[in-house]
Amino acid sequence: MATSNKQLFKIVDALAEVQRSSGQQYETFRVRGKNFGYYWPRTQTVGLKQTLSEQLALVAERPDVFEVQFTAGGFGWVVVYLEGVEADELAELVFEAWRLSAPEELVAQVPDLAR
Repeated sequence: MATSNKQLFKIVDALAEVQRSSGQQYETFRVRGKNFGYYWPRTQTVGLKQTLSEQLALVAERPDVFEVQFTAGGFGWVVVYLEGVEADELAELVFEAWRLSAPEELVAQVPDLAR
């Protein structure tokens, strides 16, 4: 079953200290000023920060659902097609993107949703 944008926003909004801001073509997700994701309504896709190895593994495993967006600062951003991903898998990916951007003291206060 596909994940809706409403489910995506529920996942994002459940994380600590997330700010969402809307632009003309996409919405940005930040934690304490650091970007960890983007949502494009036109394409129903999400761009999420991941480790380089996770980016490559996701794309290699399911290229119809994931694609390389870009790499920056030692991280690999991945595009996720909402219609091809379950909400629980998306929740893990969003949590990981948030965790990679949040300060250590904030991460320590939040249970690891990926476990």
